[in-house]
Amino acid sequence: MTLPESAVPLDASAYRAAMARLASAVHLITTDGPAGRAGFTASAVCSVSDAPPTLLVCVNRASSAYAAFCGNDSLGVSTLGAEHEAVAGLFGGRTPMEARFAAGTWRNLAGGAPTLADALASFACRIVGRHTVGSHEVLYCAVEAVAVSGEADALLYSEHRYRTLPRLLPISAAAEPARAPRAVGARPAEAAPRALRSA
Repeated sequence: MTLPESAVPLDASAYRAAMARLASAVHLITTDGPAGRAGFTASAVCSVSDAPPTLLVCVNRASSAYAAFCGNDSLGVSTLGAEHEAVAGLFGGRTPMEARFAAGTWRNLAGGAPTLADALASFACRIVGRHTVGSHEVLYCAVEAVAVSGEADALLYSEHRYRTLPRLLPISAAAEPARAPRAVGARPAEAAPRALRSA
């Protein structure tokens, strides 16, 4: 049975409310070069292809970081673990760029943009394409180097809150004594949750 289409035009708030239900990995997007050093927290990151390795990143054109990404041709993607919630908050708010970068230890993969040294996964990228859609610019990025480190739980963002995704035990650990199950859920909040932003 096919339900009739709604006659009510879709507005931005309804769209954002629906998108808030999507649980997404949390990343730091960083750049450094002639246009300066900048970075922001993002969930709008996904793989495009593995041949050649390519990913895309969406950046808000009204953000404080946008000018640097326009003028530089490289960027880094750092996928965050649960212990990185504080740095995610810094890069997702109105914190000055210098203070954002002072909150972490950085490395340059393949001579590219800075990536967080203890990120779950890091990608050094070269921007090879740009496409403007509404309020954002989609950056197509050729991945030139990757690094994986740590065994931490993953940091997710869903319904305007950070959440934790426990890391699964490797198959080789199946014979070890079972551990108590850990629920996937919101991290304890001591303050009002901060909205994830593009700058």
